[in-house]
Amino acid sequence: MRVVMASSEVVPYAKSGGLADVVGALPRALHRLGIDVTLIMPKYASTTPERFPLRRTEWLLQVPVSSQTVTAAVLQSELDDEVPVYLVEADQYFGRSGLYGTPDGDYLDNAERFAFFGRAIPALLQRLGAPDVLHCHDWQTALAPVFLRLDPARYPGLERVRTVLTVHNLGYQGLFWHFDWHLLNIDWRYFTADWLEFYGKINYLKGGLVCADAVTTVSPTYAEEIQTPEFGYGLDGVLVGRRQALTGILNGVDYEEWSPEHDAHIAARYSADDLTGKATCKADLQATVGLPVDPKVPLVGIVSRLADQKGFDLITAIAPQLLRKRLQIVVLGSGDALYQNLLLDLARQFKKRLAVRIAFDNTLAHKIEAGSDMFLMPSRYEPCGLNQMYSLRYGTIPIVRATGGLQDSVVEFDARRGQGTGFKFVEYTGKALLACVERALRAYRTATSWTTLMRNAMHADFSWDRSAAAYADLYRRLTQPR
Repeated sequence: MRVVMASSEVVPYAKSGGLADVVGALPRALHRLGIDVTLIMPKYASTTPERFPLRRTEWLLQVPVSSQTVTAAVLQSELDDEVPVYLVEADQYFGRSGLYGTPDGDYLDNAERFAFFGRAIPALLQRLGAPDVLHCHDWQTALAPVFLRLDPARYPGLERVRTVLTVHNLGYQGLFWHFDWHLLNIDWRYFTADWLEFYGKINYLKGGLVCADAVTTVSPTYAEEIQTPEFGYGLDGVLVGRRQALTGILNGVDYEEWSPEHDAHIAARYSADDLTGKATCKADLQATVGLPVDPKVPLVGIVSRLADQKGFDLITAIAPQLLRKRLQIVVLGSGDALYQNLLLDLARQFKKRLAVRIAFDNTLAHKIEAGSDMFLMPSRYEPCGLNQMYSLRYGTIPIVRATGGLQDSVVEFDARRGQGTGFKFVEYTGKALLACVERALRAYRTATSWTTLMRNAMHADFSWDRSAAAYADLYRRLTQPR
């Protein structure tokens, strides 16, 4: 089985979010299952030979964009000496400081940049040889299945390639005004509601959803949610129409990086069999963020983008009530100025209860996962989420809203039976969130019950091997003779 995976970002070469983590880990897990995987991505300004082992190939791609033909070079690298990575070099599009834009907003030519990349993918497949499956990720690569289906004459030899499109967050669709249609070089008859048209605009993601042989998203519950008006962002009808081709596969976790047994960032190592090091990690976290070092007070961690989607409207609404309870909270993240300022103001009022760090700090993120007793993640919606799965591994009990991947990865704790891994609430209100936190605080007061809960959490398995097996099964079904 040969699979080529295309993404606009891949760890460690380029990253803006969780997409890069997924596409950096999944191919290695598929490789362990015996699948021949190759990666395609853009070559960005930050992806330099000084930072990564890059070799220039002899290939020059001729890529049609509107009325011009763009010539692009191809560089090669390897992911962990296992997975070949091909980087498409076109500095006029990708030789910039950001992946998709600047702090002031998206690049104005993103329609052209990713129309080019969508065309470059099948052009490179012709050089690599037709794979069994082309697996694309998010709107930035969604045009590749469109071009293979709607413009097949341009790509002889690729007729039998099966295509998969994974949606990591339906809120990002690649929407552009209709005057950019000329960039795609496909017939105007496809600018209709049945194909790429979306309320008068071009929708790259919609094109991929319609044209790909299979569509996946990053959790089973999110796959159901996006077929509803509440979570569908206008594409729920398209997804309902493609229900038979839609699968939800929960993302995995890289336990080589996120595991208390061998985490280099934390003050002490520990495991489900020996939890003593967690107390050391808690004291270290309290000292690091300037909270009073107290082993008995429950410590709640938050590592997140500060935005409505992540539930910060609820968190800030109930924060004064929460902070009058006997607990501590540490927040790490950045995002909307409104929430940054509200949290910083609260931290000044409740100096012994709340610590806030407006930053991206990987070391502190690891310390929060290891040193906290609980992890708060009350998202309005969450396609998959990773931090709740990190938290489970560290015995840091998730308090989450029952949506998307949070619903699929956290099991409500039943103290009488000693079963479950965390605490969930359904209604998106501050009252429901506060009641859920109070349930967790009550459970924390019973040491034996809490220890059982911690061990349950730490034994939960969300390794990439399990997720990769589900993708491998999907590839096999797709490539069976029709």
